[in-house]
Amino acid sequence: MADKLKGKIVLVTGGGRDIGAACAIESAAQGAKVVLTYMASAAGAEEVCKQIAANGGEATALQADLTKQEDVTRTLATVQEKYGRLDVLMHVSGGLVARKTTAESDLDFWHQVMDLNLTSLFMTVKASLPLMPEGSAIVTFASQAARDGGGPGSAAYATSKGAVMTYTRSLAKELGPRIRVNSLCPGMINTDFHNIFTKPEVREKVAGGAALKREGRSDEIAKAAVYLASAEASYMTGANVDVNGGTYFS
Repeated sequence: MADKLKGKIVLVTGGGRDIGAACAIESAAQGAKVVLTYMASAAGAEEVCKQIAANGGEATALQADLTKQEDVTRTLATVQEKYGRLDVLMHVSGGLVARKTTAESDLDFWHQVMDLNLTSLFMTVKASLPLMPEGSAIVTFASQAARDGGGPGSAAYATSKGAVMTYTRSLAKELGPRIRVNSLCPGMINTDFHNIFTKPEVREKVAGGAALKREGRSDEIAKAAVYLASAEASYMTGANVDVNGGTYFS
């Protein structure tokens, strides 16, 4: 094991698949004890915990809908009961839900996307803060869509992720110097997100337009998240860091 997060307690929301799973695995590989939440990816979360245990680490998986206050409260109560503190929050939970134009969207859809990407973050941060000692770190997840407005039918998603960027900056001011807060803005990453919502020809075109001429991998995002959570990023806070292979320069 490496030691960027040695002895740290890390909560990864959305840790049952893709980027969240990679964040949980990389955090454990860097010496952390991990609690991960999942919504529907029970099999994936179980596999992540097995992989971490097989490599000598420690991980606990919890089913939680983080748009519900009672699930957020229960999750942080479990962290407190098990470890007594929380050193790192990586809030990966979120999603597009569906591609809908403004004309096609209704208020329920708008609220669903905002709750999933933004309100869940607010509730999780608020519940986490009493457990976070000085020197802790929060890593939020925005998106390249927050920079460029997103693809077709993703206005609600892009807007919610733009709000995540702003909330990250505000939290950095509010919580400094005790707690650092940074965000990642992933570009085209090879995940179920794009398997479900993006046509193969669009993915090929976007990847081909990147300076690195390929899609990114979940583990590449996880390494960036662990860096931001670690002491190696000790003078970084309020930053929204692009990890997109050169698709978009902010």
